Amino acid sequence: MKALGRKGITINVGRGGLIDEMEMVKCLVDSVIGGAGLDVFEKEPGVPEELFGLDNVVLSLHAAMVMPGSLDNIVHLYLANVKAFFSDQPLISPVRLD
Repeated sequence: MKALGRKGITINVGRGGLIDEMEMVKCLVDSVIGGAGLDVFEKEPGVPEELFGLDNVVLSLHAAMVMPGSLDNIVHLYLANVKAFFSDQPLISPVRLD
């Protein structure tokens, strides 16, 4: 976070756990970084209350999936995985459970 500096802005629209949320909050409150744009949080649906009062933070619903074409892509990937599974082929996007 400190490498971003006072003009740096962190954006997280991927997964809440990608960023040390408490460190980010501290850096925002102490003006170590310039700002943040977030639509995911470490402990969904919880949002650190300190973020609500900051004018250098933009909070949004996690809506990346509702972009044009996204749902179509998800359906195509799902169908390709189902077809591969029932054809005894490797899955297109396997999920590791370990």
